[in-house]
Amino acid sequence: MTFWELLQRRIRNDGARPLVTCYDAGGGRTELSAITYGNWVAKTANLLIDTVGVERGELAGLPLLARHPGHWMTLVWVGACWTAGLAVAPAGSDADAVTVSGPEFDLDPSGGTRFACSLHPLGLGLVDPLPDGVLDYAAEVRSEPDAFLGEPAAPEDIAWGEVDQATLFSGAGTPERVAVDGSGALDPYRAVTALLVGPLLGGGSAVAILGGDLAGTIAAERATLVNH
Repeated sequence: MTFWELLQRRIRNDGARPLVTCYDAGGGRTELSAITYGNWVAKTANLLIDTVGVERGELAGLPLLARHPGHWMTLVWVGACWTAGLAVAPAGSDADAVTVSGPEFDLDPSGGTRFACSLHPLGLGLVDPLPDGVLDYAAEVRSEPDAFLGEPAAPEDIAWGEVDQATLFSGAGTPERVAVDGSGALDPYRAVTALLVGPLLGGGSAVAILGGDLAGTIAAERATLVNH
């Protein structure tokens, strides 16, 4: 099974229920149902294919993933790359298709088309001026269709490292609501599998807590901490 097939199954079966909830370091809370998350993924995948012109099998470098592995916008980008048939890596040095950062602008100029994300809870754009050649993700993605119009990835397309989509998106997954403490150092692969892959496979949901009252948030969200 591919990521896109897995996401579409969740949308059909339980699309209105929360899939990913993110508490950012500033206290902002963003909750995405499977339908809403799917819309963001579709728009971003359309941006990659129609505007950037990526091709299946290319590599997306995501410094965004290295610096902000639990943020909802990171999970949107990871899902969009997988939908478009790109492999993802939490660095931009080897990217040949696209490089995506947060507001730090830590982008490799040789890593294809460069985007920066504001990490705003509502998905708004950047306020500060962008470096030359860097595009504001929020401004660029806004006009893209909510429905994915491209050819979805194939099971044999590489998702991460040498792992293809068929292998990554298999298994039982996570059926419950889980919380991940992202207030400190968090391994990018572990964050993505705990917050996105596991819940999609198992029918559960996830809460990324990037700051604030960890215990209080876990209790309020009725979630189980999985990374301690």
